[in-house]
Amino acid sequence: MSPIQLTRTLPADATDAALRADVLHGLTRHPKTLPPKWFYDARGSELFEEITRLPEYYPTRAEREILVARASEIAAASGAQTLVELGSGSSEKTRHLLDALPALHSYVPVDVSESALRGAAETLLAERPDLSIHALIADFTGGLTLPDTPGPRLVAFLGGTIGNLLPDERAVFLKSVRSLLSPGDALLLGTDLVKDEETLVAAYDDAAGVTAAFNKNVLTVVDRELGADFDPADFDHVALWDPKQEWIEMRLRARRALTVKIPELDLVVPFTAGEELRTEISAKFHKEGIRSELASAGLTLTQWWTDSADRFAVSLATAV
Repeated sequence: MSPIQLTRTLPADATDAALRADVLHGLTRHPKTLPPKWFYDARGSELFEEITRLPEYYPTRAEREILVARASEIAAASGAQTLVELGSGSSEKTRHLLDALPALHSYVPVDVSESALRGAAETLLAERPDLSIHALIADFTGGLTLPDTPGPRLVAFLGGTIGNLLPDERAVFLKSVRSLLSPGDALLLGTDLVKDEETLVAAYDDAAGVTAAFNKNVLTVVDRELGADFDPADFDHVALWDPKQEWIEMRLRARRALTVKIPELDLVVPFTAGEELRTEISAKFHKEGIRSELASAGLTLTQWWTDSADRFAVSLATAV
């Protein structure tokens, strides 16, 4: 068996420091915000897995349909010997690509969670003993240095996660990805597409209330990690479509006037009745918009695949 290499580029206390900074910044501004990455503790990850199986939540199924149907085309177009996956988590989606890349030498999963990386790497290595795995404990939004692995490299950023970034953040992120690419390398990008409001809102406000529980889980995380006294029952889950920005916003709306204490930050946060805390944006895209954003970062859109209902796209871009 090939050994699993694990490189940590984040300090051991980086997650705690980032949470503190995000909560202090987000809850002292107006309107109040918290980044969606704090949904994902163990319970949040379980809830999101449940969301992906809901009838209303189409993105995971649509992307999987593309990867299953087009994996061989993606492999042929990229010729990748190294697959880099940003925000890899369980590495479940990439199995379709791993199976389709006959020349693949190395897999480089990148995630902030060491436990997720180790678990995924051990599972993959048991299935593919000849695969070289070099996992990076890193925040891919904060700059990244890749290990020395054979090219061409295919950098995969799937799941529509790029939609969680604001436009300026997307520009910075895409330029950072471009800086990682050498001639012959490529970016594989998953993007949710603009569609009717009813379908979009339902995907983020399911009838069973799973997304509501997922949204409120961010409050539980802040309570546990920073000693706060949020009561999730004091907030309603809200999902809205912003047609001008072309994104979904998830918010938590205070049911009454209340005050939250966060002892670890020596912070008191007042909410008025009806005040909303934004917890996520999820931007939706058009092909030409993606092409333009990639071009601005020095990347050329070369391949575009959608699911059978044109709900979701996976695209391939190369360095200019």
